[in-house]
Parts: sequence; C-alpha cells; structure tokens
Amino acid sequence: MASTPSEYVTLVSNDGFEFVVRRESAYVAGTIKRMLDPASAFAEAVSGRCVFENINGVVLEKVCEYLYYNEKHRNAKDVPDMDIPPELCLELLMAADYLNGELS
Repeated sequence: MASTPSEYVTLVSNDGFEFVVRRESAYVAGTIKRMLDPASAFAEAVSGRCVFENINGVVLEKVCEYLYYNEKHRNAKDVPDMDIPPELCLELLMAADYLNGELS
C-alpha cells in the first residue's frame, strides 16, 4: 500500500537554509514538480526534500515567497508587482530558468 505524500515539502539551499512549503505551491516550479512526482525514481519523491546545490538561501527564500504569491494571486486580474530587490534580479532569473518556473 502506497503512503500518501505529505502536504508539505522541504526546499534546501546550497548554504543549508531549509524552507517548508505546501506541496501544491511548490508545483508551480516544473523542476520541483518532476522531482516530487511519486511515479519518478527520484529520492526527493520519497523524502519530500529537495536540495538545490546551485541556489543560495536568499534567492530560495524569494522563490518560496513567489510560490505563495503565485498561489494567492492565481485567478486575480489586477495583480500587484512583487517586490524584488534589484540586486537579486539576475540570480532569480537564473533560478527561474533552472526551476522551470515563472519567476520573471
């Protein structure tokens, strides 16, 4: 009998910061969704823990913020801009590309 995946997953940055987010929110990022797919052979699907060796804690925190921001404003028409510090823009774009998300 297969166990039901947890409602929450843990995203870990390359500098050891851990962020616990709702699984459904994390699925905005295609890479995370594929890593956590129970049908995959990835260890992340079993453990519910995704380690990103190329994303630091500051950037991953902003990614997590976006995941919830996206969920909150999913069906809204006039969505306010998300506050993104200019010094994080390039790193966030690279993270979005890696995660196959819509962080831009």
